[in-house]
Amino acid sequence: MSDMQRRQFIYSGALVALAARYRFTRPFMEKNTDRKLVRPRRLRPGATVALIAPSSPASVEKIEKALSNLAQMGYKVVEGKFLRARNGYLAGSDADRIADLHWAFSDPAIEAVWCVRGGYGAARLLPSLDYHLIAQNPKPLIGYSDITALHLAIHQRTGLVTFHGPVAGAEFPAETLTHLQSVLVNGHSRYTLTGARQDATGAATLADEFVSETLTPGKASGVLTGGNLSLLASLVGTPYLPDFSEKIVFIEDIGEVPYRLDRMLTQLLQTTNLKKAAGIALGVFADCNPKGDSPTFTLREMLRDRLAGLGIPVAYGLPFGHTDLNATIPYGIKAELDADAVTLTFLEKAVGEW
Repeated sequence: MSDMQRRQFIYSGALVALAARYRFTRPFMEKNTDRKLVRPRRLRPGATVALIAPSSPASVEKIEKALSNLAQMGYKVVEGKFLRARNGYLAGSDADRIADLHWAFSDPAIEAVWCVRGGYGAARLLPSLDYHLIAQNPKPLIGYSDITALHLAIHQRTGLVTFHGPVAGAEFPAETLTHLQSVLVNGHSRYTLTGARQDATGAATLADEFVSETLTPGKASGVLTGGNLSLLASLVGTPYLPDFSEKIVFIEDIGEVPYRLDRMLTQLLQTTNLKKAAGIALGVFADCNPKGDSPTFTLREMLRDRLAGLGIPVAYGLPFGHTDLNATIPYGIKAELDADAVTLTFLEKAVGEW
């Protein structure tokens, strides 16, 4: 055999091995373009829930608050083995946090998986998650902010409806609790979120960041996807960023001045098909107005500049984000955005029966 023939033989063998490996892993390595929607069972009163920390470490006070919150809601709580672990700015090693996530999904006694907080670190786990295990044990996953990464990856690879909602250690004012119970506990088939408006005299005491606005009028319907803007931008170039085409994309962030938000939105507009979304539902961008006296756009001016010209309905100020009033939004179900009224209506159930 000549050297050229030997090289061709080795190359062909490598391709065969790679193809065999690809065929084995492909079902859980592709984006979820046509995967069947999987609704977890609705969260029953008295359910047993797992409390985990898949991102940053939680303080003792935050964990105790989370335990108290869930107990007051009537749930039995089981702590993840590494809930109280600390590893620099992470809640334990990657292996620790993955172990807690896998345990929470695989344990048949656990009926929901609730994250104690966000922070940073969830995206580090995505390549090592056992998506087969999660698909075989569908149950609600609840959290927001950094948990966006888990929601996007798990929904894409399993079809499971997960829930962008308050972390367990958050505040739970009555309206936030009502939103959560309506979607996750009662399983309403049609439920509407409404943005806050100034009253006719302009005398409402809401800060500007909390007041809703129609950026581009119109109505649109589509499947829900999105989450925290910083996380969406950080997933550009990875296989975990969703396809935005014909979707209702919900977006929020906190503590970013307008030029940084501009940079992240520009990145999405230039590298993804966000322009082809059916509509964009913006939550509350808390603490995102300019600071200091440097030349700048305001938050509203920047959002209008980046999004109002896309030719799709865009509304600001829906009740979700890094605020106490944080509605629960299911990934993967159909919804309608009415940008004129600043409402987002879920058009189908997010959960199944017990």
